[in-house]
Amino acid sequence: MEIDYSEYRLSGKETITFLVAGYMVTFTVLFLFYHSIAFSLAGGILPYFALRNYRQWKAEKRRTLLTIQFKDLLYSLSASIAANFQISEALANGLESLRMLYDESTPLISELKYMVKNISENRESDIQIFLDFAKRSHCEDIDNFVQVYMTCRTMGGNLEKVIKSTTEIIVDKINIESEIRTLTAQKKFEGKIISMMPFAILLLLNLFSPDYLEPLYTTLTGRIVMTAALGGLVFAFFLTERLTAIEV
Repeated sequence: MEIDYSEYRLSGKETITFLVAGYMVTFTVLFLFYHSIAFSLAGGILPYFALRNYRQWKAEKRRTLLTIQFKDLLYSLSASIAANFQISEALANGLESLRMLYDESTPLISELKYMVKNISENRESDIQIFLDFAKRSHCEDIDNFVQVYMTCRTMGGNLEKVIKSTTEIIVDKINIESEIRTLTAQKKFEGKIISMMPFAILLLLNLFSPDYLEPLYTTLTGRIVMTAALGGLVFAFFLTERLTAIEV
């Protein structure tokens, strides 16, 4: 099992669902702003060009879940190492602990099964397995833990004390990141609501006062105004996402 967490491969179902939903939304928005069925039908293919961004979003979401699960694993590893368990036994205990919290198909559970099997049965180096996992995870917290563990194993040192101290630091950092995501989630939701309001107003005006908007759909100046308005809304949406993307 060699998963690169910087990439995400969409299943056929995920791809079709995204393209169909994206086509419907894009068609509706373009028709709302231009009242042209031909243009709206043609513009409906735009979600196809957003597939790469969707894959990146899914990959980031999976890495976030991996980091949260790794935080839970650190508690178990720290306790097991303090009880003088071997690393394979500590990982096995961590696997059982995570199984009580998460579904079997979640990322870290699959990784732990792979690690336990290769360390216990195939006698592979725990350091190499950890390094490989850190490289594929593309998660700073996981990489920091692996570097500390590798240093203790190769250079010597009080593994129990170092792991406990490292666990506390990494867990605190992950908790801060979780709090920031919680705080910014509300602002993101508010931003999305505000971004949707112009579409709702435009829809209501089309339904109840179509004559009032007619110049916007039948004149060149009106087309330019609607294009500028749509461009501004799209820009505002991405700006909101950018401003609320806070890294620790």
